[in-house]
Amino acid sequence: MTESPNALTAAPRDGGFLSRLPTVLQPHRSLLTYYLASALLAGPGFPILGLIRYFKFQTLRYTLDDEGITVRWGILFRREVSLTYARIQDIHLSSNLLERWLGLARIQIQTASGNSQAEITIEGVPAYAAMRDFLYSRMRGSRERPTPTQERARAVPEGDPDALAATLREIAEEVRALRLSLDSGATREKQDV
Repeated sequence: MTESPNALTAAPRDGGFLSRLPTVLQPHRSLLTYYLASALLAGPGFPILGLIRYFKFQTLRYTLDDEGITVRWGILFRREVSLTYARIQDIHLSSNLLERWLGLARIQIQTASGNSQAEITIEGVPAYAAMRDFLYSRMRGSRERPTPTQERARAVPEGDPDALAATLREIAEEVRALRLSLDSGATREKQDV
């Protein structure tokens, strides 16, 4: 189920557009205004920088699914960056004066890599606070997923002693099998010497 590419343009401020995943988002038109205004600062390089920024705006897409986020852009040199929610370490919002005037902000997503810069920068999202909150909730949700042992412990009802005894027997059998495999490996090692 994929939304229209202009989903961010008509997106409500509450972030309801993120409730249906996977979704493909395109930046808001005001990002193009920001790109061209900032390219004017290049002086004589405006035509080249303006053209580069225009094509980046036209090809920029954000794909959000249950596993993570992917950012794609580029015509000649296609660039794609994908992150799972579990890899996200920190999320920052930043905006300069022109971005605030246009109602935009940059969402900078950092990972635990050695690089001090953001791994992904999401631009052109008018509902940037809702997007940040969505990413935070997904980031926290991926870290709070229970391990298989925790899932098994939750499956055992607290008031049922028979189920608890059966689970403890199963764990004891697994420990015995593990001990036997370790002992047989040590015996083979001695025979080889």
